[in-house]
Amino acid sequence: STGFVRIFQNSRFGSRPLFPHFFGWRKLSTHTGKIQTVGIIGAGQMGGGIAQVAAQVAQKNVIVLDTSEKILSSSQKFIHKLLSKNVEKGKITEADLSQTMDRITWTVSMDDFKNADFVIEAVSEDINLKKNIFSNLCGIVPQHAVLATNTSSISITKIASFAQSRPEKVIGMHFMNPVPVMKLVEIIKGIQTSPETFEATMNLCQEMDKTTAVANDRPGFIANRLLMPYINEAIFALMESVGTKEDIDKTMKLGTNMPMGPLTLADFIGLDTCLAIMRVLHTELGDSKYRPCPLLINYVDAGWLGKKSGKGFYLSLIHI
Repeated sequence: STGFVRIFQNSRFGSRPLFPHFFGWRKLSTHTGKIQTVGIIGAGQMGGGIAQVAAQVAQKNVIVLDTSEKILSSSQKFIHKLLSKNVEKGKITEADLSQTMDRITWTVSMDDFKNADFVIEAVSEDINLKKNIFSNLCGIVPQHAVLATNTSSISITKIASFAQSRPEKVIGMHFMNPVPVMKLVEIIKGIQTSPETFEATMNLCQEMDKTTAVANDRPGFIANRLLMPYINEAIFALMESVGTKEDIDKTMKLGTNMPMGPLTLADFIGLDTCLAIMRVLHTELGDSKYRPCPLLINYVDAGWLGKKSGKGFYLSLIHI
């Protein structure tokens, strides 16, 4: 979060290729009525996945922004690794891999979004960080650009209020993890969102070969309004010794045909993300049934965040 704030405080880094020998740098597109250039803010698991699909499937020019070259390099390597596996499986060719990587550029400067037609924010669920991002985007991107957020729980109407000069351009675009695999994108309109913004977002989802579900701007939207209380209750069941973690997960997998157990899923999503969403639901809806489980809070306080930290409900997790 502090790294993104530093980007905003020092907006002129100068456009340059971060990895000139591997990526190359090219002139960005100008607006012709069609989305040509997509900016992604955040090079983590979600941002990297969105960038891959936008470049590979929708064949857009993609610019990925994060706070350091180290983070960007890690994201680039991860995308390349996933694409290489698809080459080995015969799903894509070496030419497809090369063309996809060539469509993605990497930057630590938000100024490189000056010609972006569509920007997708994919940072952590921190309302102050999102406020900084959307307020600063308005001074950089073209007037026609759509400003989407991948938030999984925070009000789109509230986020749109940070884009004071163009709240009608803001929309929720909640991708599911892992983005290259999961077909669904939740689309959420704030009360300010214009029909044109909604249409452009739906068109981009179609180009990315995604199926959309439209949710009203209520805490948690559809997916996490249902999913997170389920995971939270499973953690309560573990804390109260209703069953072991293995038996809780086994029951839901084999007894209800869920693809993975709730505790395994929590580790995969990230326990900090689960906690952040539960806190939004509890605060915004004011119902005690959304109270985060104390054990979940303890794990996050300990830095046991699941797959991303290598330790969670299942203590030996392998980083991918």
